[in-house]
Amino acid sequence: MIDETLFEAEEKMDKTVEHAKEEFAAIRTGRANAAMFAKVFVDYYGAPTPLQQLASFNVVEARTVLISPFDKSSAPAVEKALRNSDLGVNPTSDGDVIRVALPALTEERRKEYVKLARHKAEESRIAVRAVRRHAKDALDRLVKNGETGEDEVMRAEKELDALTKKHVDLIDHLLSGKEAELLEV
Repeated sequence: MIDETLFEAEEKMDKTVEHAKEEFAAIRTGRANAAMFAKVFVDYYGAPTPLQQLASFNVVEARTVLISPFDKSSAPAVEKALRNSDLGVNPTSDGDVIRVALPALTEERRKEYVKLARHKAEESRIAVRAVRRHAKDALDRLVKNGETGEDEVMRAEKELDALTKKHVDLIDHLLSGKEAELLEV
């Protein structure tokens, strides 16, 4: 029962770290990448649909992305969704392809993105600690119900603390990498 609790906690912490990676990938840096369009939804026949399901992406230069909608009739909706997104881009269409030129990031905008990255990292750390708290409560219930001894639970709590530290350190490492990438001119 203790092993199951620890395994479940580790799985949830791993998912939290993966989510943090996805969140960091969506934060725009000076270079163009397809992951930055992950949070863009297009009104496609009345249903909000992720842009990545409607088009292919081709990064032709460091700050230029060509977006080719699979359904050419959805190009105006894609263009509108990009313009209304928080990416700060102004797409241009030539009929078949939508060209997105990313403006150079100002120092002020870079600092805003660093703040955003720190906020996302803190949310991830909080999520990891919440998983730890739930697992610790489950371990305490095992002792209270007489299903296992206190010594075993103490060892399991030490393992749980080590898992928590490992995952928080991973998030911190991801954050420092993203900060360096954002502040690089």
